[in-house]
Amino acid sequence: MPDLSDLFEVGDSSKFAVGQWWAVEINALAGKYEKEIQRLVQVTDVVDSTHVRVNYQIGWDLAAGRTLTWTRVEPVDRAHVRNMVFEGWGEDEMTGSHPVAYEYAVRCDVSGIEAIGTFWPVVMRRWCTYYRTEQCSLTNPKSVTYGGAGYLTQQIYCLYGHVEDCHTSNARHLNDFTASAYCYVTNCHGDGDDEGPFVTHGQFEHDLVYTGNSGLMTFANSGAAWGGRAKRITVRRHACSWFVARVKITDLTLEDVLVIGKKSLAGSGMLWVNADGVQMRGCTATGPLIVSRASDLSARPNVIADSSFAFASGAEITQANVTAPLTLQRSTLKGVDGAVFNGTGPLTLDQCTLTGSKDTAPVSLAHSEVTVLGGELRDTGLKLTSAKDQRLRIDGTRLNGTNKDGALLARTGSGRTVDWQLTGLDSTAPKGTAHLLVTEGPNRYRATGSTFTGGRIELRPAAFTGDSHLLHTGCVEDGTERTALPDEGDRVAHTAATLRI
Repeated sequence: MPDLSDLFEVGDSSKFAVGQWWAVEINALAGKYEKEIQRLVQVTDVVDSTHVRVNYQIGWDLAAGRTLTWTRVEPVDRAHVRNMVFEGWGEDEMTGSHPVAYEYAVRCDVSGIEAIGTFWPVVMRRWCTYYRTEQCSLTNPKSVTYGGAGYLTQQIYCLYGHVEDCHTSNARHLNDFTASAYCYVTNCHGDGDDEGPFVTHGQFEHDLVYTGNSGLMTFANSGAAWGGRAKRITVRRHACSWFVARVKITDLTLEDVLVIGKKSLAGSGMLWVNADGVQMRGCTATGPLIVSRASDLSARPNVIADSSFAFASGAEITQANVTAPLTLQRSTLKGVDGAVFNGTGPLTLDQCTLTGSKDTAPVSLAHSEVTVLGGELRDTGLKLTSAKDQRLRIDGTRLNGTNKDGALLARTGSGRTVDWQLTGLDSTAPKGTAHLLVTEGPNRYRATGSTFTGGRIELRPAAFTGDSHLLHTGCVEDGTERTALPDEGDRVAHTAATLRI
């Protein structure tokens, strides 16, 4: 079955009728609970002798040979629990209770529930479809560490739910989705939120939207036994101290997400995402941006745009498992002191500003292709550190200042080829700092239409032997010292059409 299919194959469609409700469940994959489908659905059409259509479009591609189990259900319909107050009751997992619980329920809502000091989730749902939970709150539950305790609402195998205008204080989870889909969370807020108000279990949740909420957020973090996957999650206008979606989250969309760290929570301030169709716009994090890659299902590019991030010294921005292309557009990276991009896929920095410190190391990059379009690097630099061939393309970028290495553009290691493609570069450096420091080869170097002010250029002859070449032309060198260049020849040219002042 393809993603978004609502047509299900059955053994005998005569056993089904339009309007009936069924609990449908697929067989597990490797993990005990690793199931893409566990839903309460309604039959909308009997198509032929072996196919029925239901009111749910699946969220995952299903291979041939998988097995679906159907169980006939007469659900609870149109119940509404409202305007109640629950205080305490139950000190532990044996004596605690759920103030409200729905199972196999359709169009069953909850509103105006206030809970104080309860143990188990205030609003517990399993196998629910079409529902609203609104204007509910939980304050100071008995436990935030016992598994499953301290929640405002837990939703398992749920479909088409809306949680709105809810609040927690010093609780575990305000909202937890497990194996649920097509749900919406709006204007919900959790303070005293170190345990994470907004979470998903990672049991193939899909098509979830969060808008206008606040509180720590993590996705698909319960482990491999449940699949550790989620797809098509959108978060808009969210504020929190920690945002982590590092496992198999496909097609994550973040818009106007604000992450501000706090001293009381170690590691807070981070924004960690999976490079599998992630798209971010207008986001800010006072701690690091971390990009890793745990899955590869998406067809859309990984793009981080119009955002701002700050880093501690030596931060790892991309991990080595990032093999897919990644683009940062119009973004600011502050404190990139010794920062490392350890990914290997193509990396593009488009109109970005990177700021470091004069007494710290430049940025290190292992990506196979690095493209820098416009933007500016201040008191930092780019050092190519891969063990394999690399290409650096810079077009219209400004470099100024210095760093601990005394080199704005450099490479490490020999026995691999580095392509340097520099166009319209505007580099300003103090005396002694190298605009370019290339000491090992092979290299294929081309600089055209660029301006170098102050500093020095060191392209050592030993780095341009064999199949190397060097073309440095149409450039301006204003007060720039040439501390090393190879002699001109068939594969080397660096004097013609270059203005040296």
